[in-house]
Formats: sequence, structure tokens, C-alpha cells
Amino acid sequence: MNQTYLKLAKISLVLVYLVIVAGAVVRMTGSGMGCPDWPKCFGYLIPPTEAEQLEWQPKKAYQKGQVIIKNEALRVARQDFNTATTYEETNWEPYTKHEYALFNPWHTWIEFINRLFGALAGLATLVLAVYSLRFWNTQKRIVLRSWLVVIGMGFQAWLGATVVYSVLEPVKITIHMVMALVIVAMLLYLIFKANPSTEGHQTQKYVQTAMVASLFLSLAQIVLGTQVRQFVDVQIDLVGEHQKALWLQDPTLQFYIHRSFSILVFLLNAYLFLTIKKNGLGYSKIRWVALLILLEIASGIAMYYLDFPFGTQPLHLVLASLLFGVQFYLVLEVSKAVQRYKSL
Repeated sequence: MNQTYLKLAKISLVLVYLVIVAGAVVRMTGSGMGCPDWPKCFGYLIPPTEAEQLEWQPKKAYQKGQVIIKNEALRVARQDFNTATTYEETNWEPYTKHEYALFNPWHTWIEFINRLFGALAGLATLVLAVYSLRFWNTQKRIVLRSWLVVIGMGFQAWLGATVVYSVLEPVKITIHMVMALVIVAMLLYLIFKANPSTEGHQTQKYVQTAMVASLFLSLAQIVLGTQVRQFVDVQIDLVGEHQKALWLQDPTLQFYIHRSFSILVFLLNAYLFLTIKKNGLGYSKIRWVALLILLEIASGIAMYYLDFPFGTQPLHLVLASLLFGVQFYLVLEVSKAVQRYKSL
């Protein structure tokens, strides 16, 4: 496979992970509604920096779709027009997607940067898909799967819009996160297929099954983690941002399942690590899995016992998404080894 294609796929993967990082920061700072509309932000391509920019002003030119906050509600310009000396309701229509109408410049720009990374990742995957067309005569599956990533990015953008329109409904946030991991998996598959490396691996009974089980356990942990995070968000609203010791007071059942599953994840991957090392199977990336799991556990312990040190929440999520990516790549490697073994 062409080295340029491989580089483009890796760039796309890095940008998708940057979107995940940015999304984690958005969640940590509570900036999810920093832009209450989509795809623009308060009707602007470049969002406002001061509240005055969202107040109605006389003798000002407004473009269709631009947003103001009037009487604690969003109003959208019906068409291009210039304001007179008094406010005229006929020039505006209410925003009907939701009733959220607060402006915080810090939250707005954090969310805007998140969307900017998303746009860059989408552009990168589009470039990758267009470039893949040169392989149509020889590797049609690669071309089709490259364009499937583009479709996935479009679907992810639509999910992002539904998250905003629902005012951060927990279920939709979870689906949005899972779809990001699906895109990571699709890009890793393309990278795996395009990688010219001929590194060989051996196989052994139960290793493939254990790796697949470990991958799905990690995915389940991420889903459970989003539910725990939602509980924490509710607690923050109830007790305040500075009462961190109370954020996990009387947690839900999901928290205990999430914590218990972490032990299972550790034991299963410890088995994989020792089995691979003992039998000399290769799979060097298992060391990254071990490191990421230890860091993941450490960040979880820090949040629970040290009252959420700064940055541990997004770090916990990003580590989990990285772990999922490495585990998925290992599943691809062991599947290739199994196929090679069966063909002998």
C-alpha cells in the first residue's frame, strides 16, 4: 500500500483522538452548551467573545441566522436586515431547538475549538478517501472502507448536533462517544491493512478469545464511565463545583459495576500479558495495554480518594480511548496470525 495513504490515515487517526481529547475537556469544564446552535456558534462562523455582541443593538447590520439573547431567550434573524432605533420583533424568530440561552465566553470558545478539531478530522478523512480512489482497480475494499469512514464522520457530526439540541442528554452523549471509538477502529483497520510491516506473530489457544473479550470489556467500561460521569455532573449541580468530596457521595449502581469491572479488566489483561511473554508470541503492544491500564486505574483511584485532582477526569477518558485503540489493533494482529496458522 502507498506510504502516502498510510500517512494520511495516521494523521486522520491523530486528529480524531484530538477531537476525543477536546471533547473530554468540554465535558470537564461543562462547556457542552457553549454553542447552543449547530454547526455555527450563536449564528457566527467565529463565535463572539463578549456578551455585548449578543445583545440587540440599534443601527446594526444582521445576517440571516445570526442569534441574539433577548429576554433570556434566543432570537434568530429571519433575514439580512439593518436595525432601526427600536427593537422590532418581526425581524426575529424564536430558536425552537431548545430553551437554553446563556453565554459564557470561556465555554463558548472551548466548545468552538472542539468543533474546529472535528472539522479538521472530517477534512482529513475526506482527503484520505479521495486519495484512496487511486487504488480502485486493485483494492476496492480499501476504497470503500475509506469512504465508510467519511460517512461515519458525517454521522458523528449529526450526533453532535443532536447532543446540542437535546441540551446534553446523557444517552446521546454516550452514543456520541461510542461512535468516536467506532471511527477510531475503522481508521486503525485501514492503517493495519496499509502497514507494510511483515512482523510475524505466533498464536495460541484462547489468546484471540481473551483479546476480543478484553476489548469488549474496555468498551463496556467506557459506556459505564459515561454514566458515572453523568451522575457526577448532577452532583456538581446539587452540591457545587468546590465540594469535590461530595461528588461521589451515595453513588449509583453503575459506579460499583464500573469499579468492579476494572478488576476484571486488570486480571484478564494480566493473563494476556503473562501468556504472551511466557510463550514468546510477540504482540509487543501488550506492553502499552499494561501501561495504559495501570494509568487508568491510577487516575480512577485519584478521582475517588483524592477528590478529583485537576485534569483527572479528561485524562481518565482519553486513557480509556487510547486503551481501546491499542486493544483493537492487537485483535487485528492476532486475527491475522490465526488466519496464517489455519492456512498452513
